[in-house]
Amino acid sequence: MMTRRGFLGFAGAVIATALGMACTQEERPVTTPTPEVVEKVVEKEVVKPLPAPPWEYKKLNPDKVAELAYQGYMGKTFDGEKLPGKACCFGAFYAIVKSLADEVGSPYTEFLPVASIATVGEGGLVGWASLCGALNGAAWAIWLITPEEEAKKIIDELYAWYMYEELPKYKPPKAMKAELEPFPTSVANSVLCHASVTNWCKASGYKAFSAERSERCGRLTADVAKKAVELLNAVHEGTFVPAYPLDEKTKSCKGCHTKGSALENTRGKMACWSCHTKEGALRIEEVEGHPKI
Repeated sequence: MMTRRGFLGFAGAVIATALGMACTQEERPVTTPTPEVVEKVVEKEVVKPLPAPPWEYKKLNPDKVAELAYQGYMGKTFDGEKLPGKACCFGAFYAIVKSLADEVGSPYTEFLPVASIATVGEGGLVGWASLCGALNGAAWAIWLITPEEEAKKIIDELYAWYMYEELPKYKPPKAMKAELEPFPTSVANSVLCHASVTNWCKASGYKAFSAERSERCGRLTADVAKKAVELLNAVHEGTFVPAYPLDEKTKSCKGCHTKGSALENTRGKMACWSCHTKEGALRIEEVEGHPKI
């Protein structure tokens, strides 16, 4: 292939030869100059396929993971550096994967660039307030790290802990949304974002779309990521023991409503009373003066 430079050189040589012959009137053999040949080497990028989970795990520092999860929720570091995602699901997922990328390396390092996909879990999945995003993101990470049956046990424990624990507990070195002291806490009694947020708003007096509620969810994300790593560390060390068995009320409900029962018309692991009794969710028909629906 003749390059642009080679072509110009070739053309110049031909012109010069022609002019020389015209001036001297002598017959000279015409030689064709050899054009410059440039070989372009194309290197193909070899993409290394990711191995099937579970991936290698190394014991992590729960407090460092919590701090990273809080920043992940905010979408930026304490120094203001923008992160590739934001909100609860991303915060929990990113914190665990990023920590393992630092400690283990591959395949977490190759997977990290797509961790931003977890942003879809924001607010119980794009604001639908279904499953708490922090729990969702933590479960994704747990599934990458542990065999399926083991992962289910860890996730069961994490979700039960979330329902019954008074949260948030984490306190950042620098609050990014709202500084409250003491910071209001509540018990979710559910793994649903909707119920969790509403119970906190009721306990704290702040509104669902306030900076204070956003700060609460950032701290909650840190708590969930920290607890997930504590459970993973325990499994890694062979010391994991479930501490949150199914409560007696829920066991009683399942006696009639779950798989193999007389009715078998529902499924799930949440505490039934968190929605279906007066001590759980507030029913619309019980609100005095509320319009009928």
